[in-house]
Amino acid sequence: MAREHSRRIGLARTLSKAGYCSRSAAFALIRAGRVSVNGVRSRDPEKPVCLEDRIGVDGRTLPAPAKVYLMLNKPRGVVTTAFDEKGRQTVYACLDPNLPWIAPVGRLDKASEGLLLLTNDSEWAARILDPETHLDKTYHVQIASLADEGLLAKLTKGTSSETGEPLRAKKVRILRHGEKNSWLEIDLDEGKNRQIRRMLAALGIEVLRLLRVAIGPLPLGTLKKGMSRPLTVEEKNELDAALRAKPR
Repeated sequence: MAREHSRRIGLARTLSKAGYCSRSAAFALIRAGRVSVNGVRSRDPEKPVCLEDRIGVDGRTLPAPAKVYLMLNKPRGVVTTAFDEKGRQTVYACLDPNLPWIAPVGRLDKASEGLLLLTNDSEWAARILDPETHLDKTYHVQIASLADEGLLAKLTKGTSSETGEPLRAKKVRILRHGEKNSWLEIDLDEGKNRQIRRMLAALGIEVLRLLRVAIGPLPLGTLKKGMSRPLTVEEKNELDAALRAKPR
């Protein structure tokens, strides 16, 4: 999870969310010059800070908040960012505002739905996203054509994007057919931007819906759209075990 993608909120609100004091008391502390960010005193209560910043009061660093590991069933039409310059709704509108800072682990584009992880454990997020330990991701994709074995072979053999970038699926199977469309299950072991949409576009196939239904051993399950919940201890352990099983 790169620093620039971390959720940023004001310094006074940070102290409040960390449980150190009320927001009004935080304003007073900051105005009095008693609060520092990464060792530098700040008198701006609205100064934006993020997950990795080290915040101190009277020379003492605040303890790190408890680690949070959350799964969200991202709805279609919301963007995976803390702030959108176009004013579009973000995934944070789906979350409890009383949560400590958490940031998305990777992204789903605006038109895509399904399983999204969020955490304040930046090291764990980096391991999830590391190409050397990248977990397989499973998607259910509705396309505006009738799929056949030839299409499956093309997707697993690989295509090239409009810029010549090679794109391939690890595994593809047909889930079901409609009269004019099909549902595919696609497994990816790469993390390229909008990979499935670009791969199918290269073959002249329109994507109607795209849902991520699993990350490694973690399924989306029955979590309702727009809802979130913490990972269970067992789910977190299974993800960690899958990461350890990947060669470095």
